[in-house]
Amino acid sequence: MVEQYFNRKNGENLVLNKTSTQSGQTFWYEVWPHVLFYALVDRYPNTGKMETIMKTTADRWYDACYHMGGKNGSANFDHTAFDFNTMQAVDNGKWKEPDAAAGIGWLEYMAWVKWRSPKYLQAADWSMQFLHNRKANPHYEILMPYGAYLAARINGELGRKYDVHKLLTWCFEESKARPGWGTIAENWGGYDCHGLVGSITDGGGYAFAMNTFATAGALVPLVRYDDRYSRAIGRWMLNAANSARLFYRDAHSDDHQSSGFWKNDPGVIAYEGLRKEWKGKSPYATGDPIRLGWGPTDLALYGASYVGFFGGIVKHTNVEMILQLDCLATDFFHDRAYPTYLYYNPYDVTKEVRIDVGPEVRDLFDAASDGFLKKNVKGVSSFPLAPDTAAVIVVAPTGGTIIHKANKRLIKGVVVDYVNSSSLRKVVSQSVNVRGCV
Repeated sequence: MVEQYFNRKNGENLVLNKTSTQSGQTFWYEVWPHVLFYALVDRYPNTGKMETIMKTTADRWYDACYHMGGKNGSANFDHTAFDFNTMQAVDNGKWKEPDAAAGIGWLEYMAWVKWRSPKYLQAADWSMQFLHNRKANPHYEILMPYGAYLAARINGELGRKYDVHKLLTWCFEESKARPGWGTIAENWGGYDCHGLVGSITDGGGYAFAMNTFATAGALVPLVRYDDRYSRAIGRWMLNAANSARLFYRDAHSDDHQSSGFWKNDPGVIAYEGLRKEWKGKSPYATGDPIRLGWGPTDLALYGASYVGFFGGIVKHTNVEMILQLDCLATDFFHDRAYPTYLYYNPYDVTKEVRIDVGPEVRDLFDAASDGFLKKNVKGVSSFPLAPDTAAVIVVAPTGGTIIHKANKRLIKGVVVDYVNSSSLRKVVSQSVNVRGCV
């Protein structure tokens, strides 16, 4: 079914938002379907023609990068879209979507990991160099977090020096490309809404399910490649996971939602968004379809479907408010890896957190503190987690010793830690300011 979105008959040869449409309208509508498609290729290898489609579209996006300036040494993504019929960038005079560089760079790097064609890596570097050199926040809709993730991964795997700190900060601070876009950091009507992603100015605030869920999919695996941000991302995820329940019908009385008449599956299909206030009610679960007259309900499959990111990542632990976050669940096309989990302790006291490592004997290595927490454990074990601290726990085979290779630490030939300057670790942990956390 997903192959139907590959627009071949009309000559686009792209995975687009509809089964037959044209490129050159808006970057994110044309890049984002590819991100989702590539993720499915990773999770469902050798399925139908999906890998062929991935390679074809990676070639097309390389060509776009080349024609947007790559042929002269640097690509410029400061445009609205790219028209694959004319092979020219499009500027509609109304808005620009420069964070397309993040999405396109992610696509090209995934293609390079899979096929190792140098041109894909070149396009990924063109994309990242554009973001690295940019001064103003380019975040437009949904792609910027994939740029932050890619910066961390390409630095870790290939030793590049892209500015992860700046790119991650852009994911949460107010955008310059789209003023008013960012992360909610408020209490609405007595409910904590910290961590939700969307407009911070539309009606006082309008957060969206799709953007919140998808941001988690990009940022949780980032900590595998740069664990300096484990506390910031772990803290944000706790807030976002708590607030995201407000996207669902069963979190509100009927007068605080626009589709209260829908009585089926109240905890399954999310609303498109959550407003700070609507007609005197705060918060208010709603969407655009009913108000704008193009749909019968504001419950939205297009946003609710991305809850799979949360579903794949988030699990409870024995300690309330300490989550187990699976760092591999959305780390697509990753190299060999042992099970890896991010934990954050929001309490002001140390907590003992349980972890099930399975029936085989394992060692618990913490990439965030650069050492083993436990050795020779099996079944349900536990580890101490200090107050306001994060851990990136790698469940490694027992008896392995740490081998250093370039900027990596390996156990039995598998990377367990991508080493960043220890002198920067404390500075980063103190200075990164992730909006949307309490």
